[in-house]
Amino acid sequence: MDARQLEYFLAVVDNGGFNRAAAALHLAQPSLSQAIRNLERDLGGLLFHRIGRRVALTEAGQALIEPARQVVRSLEVARASVDSVHGVRTGRVDIAAMPSQAVEPLSSMISRFTERHPGVRLTVRAAPWPHTVMEMVRSGVTELGLLAAMTPPAAADLTVHPIERHRFVLVTPPDGSFPPGRPVTGDRLAGRRLIAGQEGTGMRQVVEDLRAQGVDLTIAVETEHREAILPLVLKGVGVAILTEAWTVLAERAGALVLDLVPPSYLHVALVSRKARLTPAASEFLSIAVAPTSIDSRGL
Repeated sequence: MDARQLEYFLAVVDNGGFNRAAAALHLAQPSLSQAIRNLERDLGGLLFHRIGRRVALTEAGQALIEPARQVVRSLEVARASVDSVHGVRTGRVDIAAMPSQAVEPLSSMISRFTERHPGVRLTVRAAPWPHTVMEMVRSGVTELGLLAAMTPPAAADLTVHPIERHRFVLVTPPDGSFPPGRPVTGDRLAGRRLIAGQEGTGMRQVVEDLRAQGVDLTIAVETEHREAILPLVLKGVGVAILTEAWTVLAERAGALVLDLVPPSYLHVALVSRKARLTPAASEFLSIAVAPTSIDSRGL
């Protein structure tokens, strides 16, 4: 067994089949198939069920994913460490991020990092929930993860780096019934139609908390697509509860953003593996957690 075989195995897993994996690897499909057969022979068991042109992981294949990612990631650390002897000039940083946090603070983190290290490529992978972010980091899919939770996140097998706290705000059409600049109490949302995120998200939790307090709310639209929320608000479909990270985009689009009282917050943090990071990821983490003089609502 060698590392390249494990890279090929993960390519088949991540691309959902041999043909797409071969294309991604710029490798002839028969060569890829032979490499996987050799790996299966070395391990003494099948990793994939071949079903026509489709493949499905066997139990052994499923068990191999996490250790394979750890091996490949460790080799990347070794290669990158040698390459960075004279400074972080090239490399790659893989980050898992939840949707709202990908808007902010991640965009500002990336801006500060690329200003110093323009030769490093960043890959941002979507993760809908905090536990998804943690699992992607834990399994080696990414080195870093950006998440937000109603309570400060914690994980015994990961390192958690607190970043900031985001307040929830109400986003409404500019010609709505809420006066600009005046905070909105929960009872004033009674009878309102809301555009809400899916269950398990912080924005949805605020809505459910208001319902539990007896506020009669109607969820007009439930969406996994954050980019759809502002257009729906501006078209008058309903109002939305988002984090203050959306303030600048919402106001530029013409929406009204108001504080909610009493306030509710999301705790934002970066998570990383306890194992050694690549120099590029370590540098990104250092820049990301460094305090800045810019308030998140003004970004």
